[in-house]
Amino acid sequence: MRELDSSPVGHPLAIVGAGRLGTALAAALRAAGVPVQGPLGRGADGAGSGAVLLCVPDAQIAAAAAAVAPGPLVGHCSGATTLAPLAPHEAFSLHPLMTVPRDAGPGVFSGAGAAIAGSTPRALSFAAGLAERVGLRATEVADADRVAYHAAAAIAANFVTTLMGAAERLAATAGVERALLVPLVAAAVDNWARLGAEQALTGPIVRGDEDTVARQRAAVKERAPELLVLWDAMVGATREVAAQ
Repeated sequence: MRELDSSPVGHPLAIVGAGRLGTALAAALRAAGVPVQGPLGRGADGAGSGAVLLCVPDAQIAAAAAAVAPGPLVGHCSGATTLAPLAPHEAFSLHPLMTVPRDAGPGVFSGAGAAIAGSTPRALSFAAGLAERVGLRATEVADADRVAYHAAAAIAANFVTTLMGAAERLAATAGVERALLVPLVAAAVDNWARLGAEQALTGPIVRGDEDTVARQRAAVKERAPELLVLWDAMVGATREVAAQ
């Protein structure tokens, strides 16, 4: 396991921000044997620490970094933000590619991905070491790619949840509860994970059954007309995948 020797020896990691992520990271790192201060309140200056990890909203990163006295490495956990708001500190970032529930345990990060960056080789190595300690699989994402990376994460998490909500609402008009859709969703995600989108796609669109697609659209228009724009957009996107 990677040693966190990039930070001055004998100095702990200070975590600033006591929200879900800051609390979960503090617990996971402590469980992995990393000396941790906090999570501390916003405005902490990082005194006595070898590195400071800011788990604060994106808009507050610059102010939180400015409050840290010169010396420690300073990092943030934002997916879409570059290292610029951390200047002039020696900077790093660590963004776990997952959601963190309120009741997260120390193993919540194990096996998940993470985007890391560093303004120096030492800072990048430190970010990689933190990721490894909590079981994250880290990959370096350049500043120019941060927003695209984070948008992909939003599609994979937020948009999927929105689509499942739409399916739930339409199914309810037929007396079908959400729990009955869960195995279907789980199988679809598993197939995508193993095969990729083109090979995992099933259903009337990939089969070319346009009559069924048209009847489905009519049902959506009748039962949940507020979903029709979403339906049409997803049908168009699915046809593009099927054509590949």
